[in-house]
Amino acid sequence: MSPYIGRFAPSPTGPLHAGSVTAALASWLDARSHGGLWRVRIEDTDAPRCPPGAADTILQQLQGLGLQSDGPVWWQSAQTHRYETALHTLMSAQAAYPCGCSRREIEGALSEPHRSAPRHAERAYPGTCRQGLAGKSPRSVRLLTCDGAGADRIVKWEDRRLGQQQQNVTQEVGDFVLRRADGIWAYQLAVVVDDAAQRITHVVRGEDLADNTPRQLLLQAALGLSSPRYLHTPLVTAEDGLKLSKQNGAAAVAWQTPQEALHTLRQAATTLGLAGLPDHHVDIAAWLEAAVQAWSALYPPTQMA
Repeated sequence: MSPYIGRFAPSPTGPLHAGSVTAALASWLDARSHGGLWRVRIEDTDAPRCPPGAADTILQQLQGLGLQSDGPVWWQSAQTHRYETALHTLMSAQAAYPCGCSRREIEGALSEPHRSAPRHAERAYPGTCRQGLAGKSPRSVRLLTCDGAGADRIVKWEDRRLGQQQQNVTQEVGDFVLRRADGIWAYQLAVVVDDAAQRITHVVRGEDLADNTPRQLLLQAALGLSSPRYLHTPLVTAEDGLKLSKQNGAAAVAWQTPQEALHTLRQAATTLGLAGLPDHHVDIAAWLEAAVQAWSALYPPTQMA
């Protein structure tokens, strides 16, 4: 039987806010309800967006909230060799290809009259460089999202909260980037390689990342990797109804005292729909123990392979 291994993987672009704490608590509770391990991964591949000290602040916040990693913290910035190996594998199998398109060229191709997209929808990469660079210099590397016969790749999967899901990756996303033009590893490749290297069996994260799942499933298949089980949690929203994020001014959570930490944890539990938790005269450890039971009632542990 494979042991349960879950993870929380923040990008250190700033301190944890209410939304990221909700994801951290959910993933921790799911690991504990399975009697499994919970890893912390710092997704710091995009160094220009990661201010000095942000990762240390995140780790201090987690400790103050009683959420401690089982084992050493995993740093994406130390995994370049793994990403290089994975990219070489994909290129050798002709599952990925170099792309010479600039943003302006992609926007120009997508603006052609015969190409349309629903209003406000993300527009898929048009596949300009699939058949070669046509004299352009390579910039990024993309995953080929059609099959060997050129047919669309439609990915189906089951989310433990959202149920059956489906996406036509070819039409809705297109051939997506694995390594950016500036040399930075794209999220999709890094997360798939890291999940495999850490032997992650279950991914619990915010619902805003649900549409990343089919891309990651395609990558896992292309690399011959097993796929974790996925659960996407409700989101914390700002006053305007949009997802709370650092980009729209989300404030850092309070965690320095036990009282502040419990208040932060209770807010996260409310977002997650956990009921029957103690609301006073309890320490963090006892509250978390009760929260594990509430989580198990809402999301019963899955059968391990």
